[in-house]
Amino acid sequence: MKFVQTLRNIWKIEDLRQRIITTVWLIIIYRLGTQIVLPGIDPAQLVSLREQTRGGVMALLDMFSGGAFSNASIMALGIMPYISASIVIQLLAIVVPSFQKMQREGESGRRKINQWTRYLTIAILLVQGPVYLINLSHQLQAAGSSLPGGFWFSFSSTIFMAAGSMFALWLGERITDKGIGNGVSFIILVGILARFPIAITQEFVLRFNNAGGIFLFLLEILVLLVVIAGAIMLVQGTRRVPVQYAKRTVGNRMYGGARQYIPLKVNAANVMPIIFAQAIMFIPVTLFPAMTSNSNFWQGFATGQSFWYNLIFAILIILFTYFYTAVTINPTQMADELKRSNGFIPGVKPGKATKDFLDNVMSKITLPGALFLAIVAILPAFARLFGVSAEFSSFFGGTSLIILVGVVLDTLQQIESHLLQHHYDGLLETGRIKGRHGNIY
Repeated sequence: MKFVQTLRNIWKIEDLRQRIITTVWLIIIYRLGTQIVLPGIDPAQLVSLREQTRGGVMALLDMFSGGAFSNASIMALGIMPYISASIVIQLLAIVVPSFQKMQREGESGRRKINQWTRYLTIAILLVQGPVYLINLSHQLQAAGSSLPGGFWFSFSSTIFMAAGSMFALWLGERITDKGIGNGVSFIILVGILARFPIAITQEFVLRFNNAGGIFLFLLEILVLLVVIAGAIMLVQGTRRVPVQYAKRTVGNRMYGGARQYIPLKVNAANVMPIIFAQAIMFIPVTLFPAMTSNSNFWQGFATGQSFWYNLIFAILIILFTYFYTAVTINPTQMADELKRSNGFIPGVKPGKATKDFLDNVMSKITLPGALFLAIVAILPAFARLFGVSAEFSSFFGGTSLIILVGVVLDTLQQIESHLLQHHYDGLLETGRIKGRHGNIY
């Protein structure tokens, strides 16, 4: 079988084999870290906290942390603070001249930006740590228990969680350098996949105990496969713009004359808009937990089920899609590069006309991509309306599904590149795997 032969080819490539083994070991270390409970907390008293993270926005937080949030682990805050810090730094790089200068400094500038991102991550962790402990205290009181009192416990627990999150970030960076795929993305992917077996088992048991439930369960699986196929199309969808290169003679040889294509992605912003929007929607729950429990309006932001939550979430995704596409795609630069390489778009004059043409094309293909991304993001809310359990509904769309599809495609693309470099067949007989070509932070 081709699949078995592909696995053998992967194992034959020493560098690829070592990268995969390194990735597995680092993921095992991370998973063990998510099970280490903060000192002074009885794991048996966390029933109320786990119940809180069964659905809504809290379930997403727990999913992104690989279950560490509901375990009151030293890694309970996960790597979402790092992602939030990265988002803030990227925004600053657009509006603050000093950050713009660092971006133009190449590798040294990138190291400075990464350093500032880590500083901001630590600041966010030191704020989120006490907030997490406050929420944990409320949940333990509901279970008839309580947190150890005193300043030292709060201080030490905050330091433990900050160190745990930074250690998770370090593991992600080691995966990127020594393993396969993007490490931070891979850690989030593992957290998502870790909950899938439990979610699908609970959904099966729920449906099995009802009349006609097996048929409904199979229908849910079919709908899930359709949604995954749509997410793959969203990630890989492109609009090809033809480019003609003029003929030129250098010495005795003639160059150019060939027609090529510029692939413009329908979802050029990748998963960033949904991450940006989700980070904003996390703010009321993570920083003001009391507000979400005392107000019906804000309580909808904790459950993720209210009309206003999903409407605001969808609008933010559409806005961020246009914003991030404008940041990542520069029609002026593309037009200048075409002009320098003696290329042109048939029927369009070089220079400003080419820039306007590319800008117009991007505007037209970004709208359907943004709308589809917003629809996929709010699909879990619709799944809940049809009786799908909270755990299983999160896989019908939303942040988790887009990240899952994007990271898997990126990882498979890297494996395929290693195979092709060593003259082995790729993972697919026809066509090349196209990843997101971008990170989630």
